[in-house]
Amino acid sequence: MKVAIVGASGAVGQEFLRVLDERNFPIDDLVLFGSSRSAGSKYTFRGKEYEVKLLQHNDDFKDVDIAFTSAGAGTSKEFAADITKYGAVMIDNSSAFRMDDDVPLVVPECNAADALNRPRGIIANPNCTTIMMVVVLQPLENISHIKRIHIASYQSASGAGAAAMAELQQQYEEILENKPVTVKKFPHQLAYNVIPQIDVFQPNGYTKEEMKMFNETRKIMHSDVKCSAMCVRVSSLRAHSESVWIETEKPISVEEAQKALAAAPGVTLQDDPANLVYPMPLETAGTDDIYVGRVRQDLSDECGLTFWLSGDQIRKGAALNAVQIAEYLIKVGNVK
Repeated sequence: MKVAIVGASGAVGQEFLRVLDERNFPIDDLVLFGSSRSAGSKYTFRGKEYEVKLLQHNDDFKDVDIAFTSAGAGTSKEFAADITKYGAVMIDNSSAFRMDDDVPLVVPECNAADALNRPRGIIANPNCTTIMMVVVLQPLENISHIKRIHIASYQSASGAGAAAMAELQQQYEEILENKPVTVKKFPHQLAYNVIPQIDVFQPNGYTKEEMKMFNETRKIMHSDVKCSAMCVRVSSLRAHSESVWIETEKPISVEEAQKALAAAPGVTLQDDPANLVYPMPLETAGTDDIYVGRVRQDLSDECGLTFWLSGDQIRKGAALNAVQIAEYLIKVGNVK
């Protein structure tokens, strides 16, 4: 098994290395790719040092079985043909192909089999907030069809990359030292603040991030569900959280929902409010599961449930989900 990572020096690229190692992913050969800025950097994986190669239009992917790509939509679009030319499976973490009809959009807990039908050799990894939400929605959808979703996300600095995380830490230091605050990665100062904007605004008043949640959820779940999102950047460092309200065709009791969530793959129920137990990003950072708590009936809708979830955006929201897709393909013998 020859594996490639494109964007190896980024936050998600580095997480790929950790996740692949932790899960003992079968790798006989590993090749790392990056931009001219990161080419030449060296990283150790399983005791062996690897140097990042410059990503170019050539035959470097000729013997690659699986390529994990996380270098931005522009790079994915430019190099997709080179990556897949000789049969490599491209599992792409960007937004480049997510809504293309001939590219499956996969969260293994929901629609793993979709990964088997990939006419272009590309499988898209969904947006991080969508991944986290649908992992929790699927066991509830199995009980009663979800008709409508309202969701408010509380997204950490990690969602904007390693440089954004560093900027948030820098901002706190600058504030404490009475220095001018550096603002480059966010539209406003994030430290001691929340910003009700992630990505650019669309003509309908929603941001691109919010529209991703509407469109991607329907594609992943093969559903006509309608999702209205408000995505907010908060000053936590790593791990996103979401407040979710759902309306189902038939009522689901709190006890029934909790039982389904506790048994669901990739979900940990952490719901004991009497003892102040509920998920928080401080504790979910660095973990694999999506944690769910505060499950309760929606007082405004007899067919409604509301709950809170939190999970690591860089792991399950990106690298881990992609690796799980690859694990599924290996398990069913569907890698070139």
